[in-house]
Amino acid sequence: MSASISPKVFDFLKNLAQNNNREWFTENKNLYTEAQENIILFLEELIKEMSGFDEQLVKIDAKKSLFRIYRDTRFSKDKTPYKTNFGASLGMGKGSQKGGYYLHLEPGKSFIAGGIYMPESSVLKTLRKEISLYGQEFIKIINNKDFKKYFPELDQDDKLKKVPQGFEKEDPMAKYLKLKSFIVVYNLTDEKILDKNASKNLVKIFKTMKPLNDFLNAPFL
Repeated sequence: MSASISPKVFDFLKNLAQNNNREWFTENKNLYTEAQENIILFLEELIKEMSGFDEQLVKIDAKKSLFRIYRDTRFSKDKTPYKTNFGASLGMGKGSQKGGYYLHLEPGKSFIAGGIYMPESSVLKTLRKEISLYGQEFIKIINNKDFKKYFPELDQDDKLKKVPQGFEKEDPMAKYLKLKSFIVVYNLTDEKILDKNASKNLVKIFKTMKPLNDFLNAPFL
């Protein structure tokens, strides 16, 4: 039987959002554990199926891929102790120099993503050079009809206003050189997440991200 996300996961997250304090969490730790175990089973299936098209994922541990629910509040004005989502990194994380995949579960705000998120400056410079040099190859990937169906464009958050230093203003790839992350995002309704075939449906979308990850990983192989 295929693993699927239980509605109890979203019930727990909704309750947590309304009761984001240590007392409530301690009293309802069993609900958290139950939700966490359900997600780990789902991730195990997801990783197994995704390994069919990306063998790098074989070595990923589902449990370790899940981010902690406890927030680091030391430098934040928001002192609520818990995140109100579950996030899992399948080879993708902030500052990473490797293209990977990400799953975000949150009532009304779930999504999946792929690519490289906020790489360190030396990695970012290398990626920009690669895009400038192999622009046609890059464009071919992001204009592929299967890719375009899910990702009309790369995520534009936090991009530069001008072409970065070291590149020509007239570079045909200028709009992509301004990006600080090279990621694609696909938003998911609660219904799509809770669908009994969710893992198979997500694998299909994740698979379309693979050529982008391959391009981004190429300079570091």
